[in-house]
Amino acid sequence: MSSAETARAPVFQLEQVGYRYPGGETGVRDLDLLVREQERIVLLGANGSGKSTLLKVLDGLFFPQEGVVKAFGQVLAEKSLNDERYNQAFRRRVGFVFQNPEAQLFSATVWDEIAFGPLHLGLAEAEVRQRVAEVLELFDLEGLKDRPPFKLSGGEKKRVALAAVVATNPTVLLLDEPTATLDPRTRRWVIDMLAQFGAFGKTLITATHDLDIVEEIADRVLVFGEDHRVVANGTPEEVLSDRDLLFRVNLIDPRFHKHAHDGEHRHYHLHD
Repeated sequence: MSSAETARAPVFQLEQVGYRYPGGETGVRDLDLLVREQERIVLLGANGSGKSTLLKVLDGLFFPQEGVVKAFGQVLAEKSLNDERYNQAFRRRVGFVFQNPEAQLFSATVWDEIAFGPLHLGLAEAEVRQRVAEVLELFDLEGLKDRPPFKLSGGEKKRVALAAVVATNPTVLLLDEPTATLDPRTRRWVIDMLAQFGAFGKTLITATHDLDIVEEIADRVLVFGEDHRVVANGTPEEVLSDRDLLFRVNLIDPRFHKHAHDGEHRHYHLHD
């Protein structure tokens, strides 16, 4: 890491973090992680390996039973988030886009959905209206602003969910499988938008199965094994070129792995 990168302030610091679900199932274990401002990180791993769990820990939705999580230099815990001032300051800075947009869309119209976050943060009505107008234009949603979100297509719902989070102007975006189930045009639009956010200096942490997009949206990749631990931490090139690693963590088809030395490395076949 360059001196300029190490000079960036820490966003998240995790030390020996472990989380178990109420039924006893492991989410993540033995997790040490430092995320600095403006980093673009991708989380890779098979289904159930811990990617989504980590995102929810970083968003303060889950609280680990072991270890310590710090956000912006302060301990992130249930007690701290119960403090209204801390909670509001944290929510201003961190936005979460769920894998299933229906998990976060609930308002009567697209306009109301995008306005909800800024209103909840206490912004003045005039500022809310201006911000919603800007976000509607940015996400090409003006024609849908009076539509109920539940009546939109899957790709439109994804755009609205992302727009609703961006409307709060967070410095950190947590994204869970942002390209999952999208048609090619919407998938391309989401990738370009994430690249644009990175260029704007946002900190991006993205969980994905889509190996083909990693190099476009990440500077660093964390790979989760099926034991819920991070088993690799490197650049996109380092991780994607390690076919043995991708095979071990169940991210490429065994049939494809047999041809690991055929010179092809840009397109991958997932093994879910």
